[in-house]
Amino acid sequence: MSSGLLRAFDNFKDQTKDAIWALSSCLCQQSAKVKINGRTFKINKVLGEGGFSFVYLAQDEHSGRQFALKKIRCPTGAEGVKEAMREVEAMRRFKHPNIIRILDSAVVQDPDGDGKIVYLFLPLYKRGNIQDAINANVVNGTHFPEQEMVRLFKGTCEAIRAMHTYRAPVGATLPKGGNAGSSSAAAARQKQQQRQQQHHDDDEDDDERFPQPEGDGEGGYSYDNASVPLVTRKRVEEEGDTVFPGDEELGRIQEQAAHTGATEVVPYAHRDLKPGNIMIADDGSPIVMDFGSTIKARVEIANRSQALVQQDIAAEQSTMAYRAPELYDVKTDTTLDEKVDIWSLGCTLFAMAYSHSPFENTQITEQGGSIAMAVLNAQYKHPANSAYSQGFKDLVDSMLKVDPKDRPDVHKVIEMTDRVLQSLA
Repeated sequence: MSSGLLRAFDNFKDQTKDAIWALSSCLCQQSAKVKINGRTFKINKVLGEGGFSFVYLAQDEHSGRQFALKKIRCPTGAEGVKEAMREVEAMRRFKHPNIIRILDSAVVQDPDGDGKIVYLFLPLYKRGNIQDAINANVVNGTHFPEQEMVRLFKGTCEAIRAMHTYRAPVGATLPKGGNAGSSSAAAARQKQQQRQQQHHDDDEDDDERFPQPEGDGEGGYSYDNASVPLVTRKRVEEEGDTVFPGDEELGRIQEQAAHTGATEVVPYAHRDLKPGNIMIADDGSPIVMDFGSTIKARVEIANRSQALVQQDIAAEQSTMAYRAPELYDVKTDTTLDEKVDIWSLGCTLFAMAYSHSPFENTQITEQGGSIAMAVLNAQYKHPANSAYSQGFKDLVDSMLKVDPKDRPDVHKVIEMTDRVLQSLA
């Protein structure tokens, strides 16, 4: 059996196991339970699933506080954990009101297998995501009011701007030269430094912190390892849990870099923007989530081998109907950049208006076409009976250009979005 089939089979087994666990808890009128970092959580229901991950509605038995608990199975062990932790690192790296914040993370041994499980504690957004709102529109025969839709889109763009203009400490960049081993160690140091910096930033903004261990007015408790007493961390380690971030030495390295005050722009790309990855907060603001595909935006493609690697990554991690054309057919002697997100933003705004991606409609499928060919040719149309303004349509069209050089950057997109909002006021 090929490695690809083995991975698919393992994935199916894990999904089935989780589904049976969630279903049985519902049928028995009682919640499954899981113990993490010395605390017990009730798993009330499944909120979503995909790949190796499930998202549950979880409740702390001690405080009664509810969370979205993302459970990522890593059957390959350390390598799988490393991939899963990329999402943790991204959420700690980008601090913005429209980007989801991680409350805590932990890695534990899978009790039903040889691999590991990564748990991410996330805020619970009871209004769901934009895809949920789109689905409700379809069922009810309604649509987004243009002003509300464009306002949601602008908040999403502001989150993406924080990623595209991310400033990293100069001291956190990788050194040039050296062997593969030292480069790998440097990469690990860089990731730990970024996590340490994020925790430092969080300490300066108490409003955004998860409540401290002694509790707060709402009866909440901290699941942020940076604030857990040493004796608690020791007990957790003895129980087999591994909690991030890293050690004191890496903290000193980060502190030295921070003292210089020097930063440089290091753009990151989300690479899987779509309505299902944009939550709606209680106040109606959009919250960008799911950073499992996030990477440094600018990737130089010097040869065919590198091009194929990027195509494979995109095929695995970026949703087809929202994937930029340059990720379908990666060219040599080019540089992939953050414009991949601009294309996805255009697809997302189109989907909010018309309930589907511009390249995922019955006209394409009924004519025997493929999403890939439609994307590569920017083959789409606004519905003839569209109720939205010409300014809105022009905004969508500006982002759906096959050549990334023809697409606006995120600053220009926000500027155009503001103009549409002004015209609707």
